[in-house]
Amino acid sequence: MKVAVVGATGLVGTKMLQVLAERNFPVTDLIPVASEKSIGKEVMFKGKAYKVVSAETAISLKPDIALFSAGGSTSLQQAPLFADAGITVIDNSSAWRMDPTKKLVVPEVNAHVLTAEDKIIANPNCSTIQMVVALKPLHDAFKIKRVVVSTYQSVTGTGVKAVAQLMDERKGIDGPMAYPYKIDLNVLPQIDVFTENGYTKEEMKMVNETRKIMGDDSIRLTATTVRIPVMGGHSEAVNVEFEKDFDLAEVRSILEKAPGVVVVDDVANLKYPMPLDAHERDEVFVGRIRRDESQPNTLNCWIVSDNLRKGAATNAIQIAEYLMAHHLIGQAEAVAG
Repeated sequence: MKVAVVGATGLVGTKMLQVLAERNFPVTDLIPVASEKSIGKEVMFKGKAYKVVSAETAISLKPDIALFSAGGSTSLQQAPLFADAGITVIDNSSAWRMDPTKKLVVPEVNAHVLTAEDKIIANPNCSTIQMVVALKPLHDAFKIKRVVVSTYQSVTGTGVKAVAQLMDERKGIDGPMAYPYKIDLNVLPQIDVFTENGYTKEEMKMVNETRKIMGDDSIRLTATTVRIPVMGGHSEAVNVEFEKDFDLAEVRSILEKAPGVVVVDDVANLKYPMPLDAHERDEVFVGRIRRDESQPNTLNCWIVSDNLRKGAATNAIQIAEYLMAHHLIGQAEAVAG
């Protein structure tokens, strides 16, 4: 399988290379792509150096798959060029997520929607991915009516500049600012820009993407997304109201059997999910599972996952693995014919 990684020098692109190697994805030829200023630089993959090339060069080399993590504007411009050349694009930006003609996929939840004709496939927002992995099996069992979620998101979700800002502040160094305020010893109740309704784009992504991935527009959801000075992963306090009542033992049993979920919920021994434990792991961790005693049929839980892995790189590569396992790559022309 010939694989292009677009945005190969960035935080998520670097993580994609790491995850491709770890999962032994069958890469016969790697094509790293980045912006013009990075062309000619080298990236390492499985102990071998590969030179960064332009998007035009990458398309001419005809990869089977292009994993995109280069920002929305780059994806809007370049993803169709790859797709038109018959290359399957899996895009990590927000560019295509809410396009009604594009699939928005979390493999544990809705991989079955994919077909050989899908040439641009959207990877959801990191905070949405981990939440729906945990909530989908519960939705199937009890039907979700409403979700209230507050997130506690790692600086790694912003990128290299934000990580540098946090580390500079810890050392007392003045440096470039990724945020409008200090992040060390602080929390910022703003992720992405504010929209007309007073919510941020990140909050509205969680609302709209959850409905699309779950295939259920009746789910009501409200979010508050917050940036905190941690590494390792995003955390979420999630309150879910169901149509049907539930038994807590059944909820735990469903989650323990759910693909991609690890239950860490032993309060007697102070065991619950934390970003430090989720770091460099691909699973979604769920704990603090308890009934909301203020209203019926409602559950509280705490969900943690590594935002660069399951929230970005791993999810994209799992999509590629599904496409390969189901012979959906390079098949569109044959199907059409």
